[in-house]
Amino acid sequence: LIRAAESGKQVVALVELQARFDEQANITWARTLEQAGVHVVYGVVGLKTHAKVCLVVRREGTGIRRYAHLGTGNYNSDTARIYEDLGLLTADQQLGNDVADLFNLLTGYSRQRGYGRLLVAPIALRSQIIELIRQQKAAGEEGRIALKLNSLVDPQTIEALYEASSAGVRIDLAVRGICCLRPKVPGLSETIRVRSIVGRFLEHSRIYRFGDPGREARYYISSADLMPRNLDRRVEVAVPVDDPALRERLDEILEVTFADDVLSWELDAEGSWSKVPTEQGVNVQETMMTRAIARAREPR
Repeated sequence: LIRAAESGKQVVALVELQARFDEQANITWARTLEQAGVHVVYGVVGLKTHAKVCLVVRREGTGIRRYAHLGTGNYNSDTARIYEDLGLLTADQQLGNDVADLFNLLTGYSRQRGYGRLLVAPIALRSQIIELIRQQKAAGEEGRIALKLNSLVDPQTIEALYEASSAGVRIDLAVRGICCLRPKVPGLSETIRVRSIVGRFLEHSRIYRFGDPGREARYYISSADLMPRNLDRRVEVAVPVDDPALRERLDEILEVTFADDVLSWELDAEGSWSKVPTEQGVNVQETMMTRAIARAREPR
């Protein structure tokens, strides 16, 4: 960003001064960026900016093209080595327009309330997630939901998941940290399974899948956990994933996550965690690293 500003590019950076553990570092970086000519902003008053978004706007030929990166993890070289995260790099015009509108909101140029394809908190993320859950509830026993999160705390979302389970929807949850939902409760959450992966890397990505992957499921990756603080007091983004190859990659991650029996723990109806017995020896982190290395070695 500094080199871009020094070479004459217009650069805007939002620096979140409430970033946990990084407050002092972010203050230092903000000053350094400003000295280099970067327009530094600090977000929307009363909200913490937790979304992880980057936008590059280029004049190409006779038009303008937008390239956007939306992720689940911070732009932090330290956590990038020890956290598991996902990111989407796209030149999709609709997503680029949405990201531009989001930056206009964050920099004070607009009061944007609606987005074409992004799900944005605190504007509408909760209501849209609940609507997606209710669509699966309407499908009854044919409905499927898979969520990979750091925490599941939001009462409204949990209630919607209970209602979906009562209608017969099969729900798989991978929750690394706090989970206020109780699975396997007769008459309430019998079709819900909750797992947690504890391993070498901190499981940090958020994946939302609504529907049967063999049919027309909807996929998102997000910066947001399903907690009141994320849905009400933070700027968060969930981005749809439409490319068939990338959807297959998300299916692969979810499949191996729920097949893991080396790092996996399971939550019971009483709220207690127990280690999943190791039978097949599936380690999701080792498996995904091995597959990533193999893909990197494939000829292009």
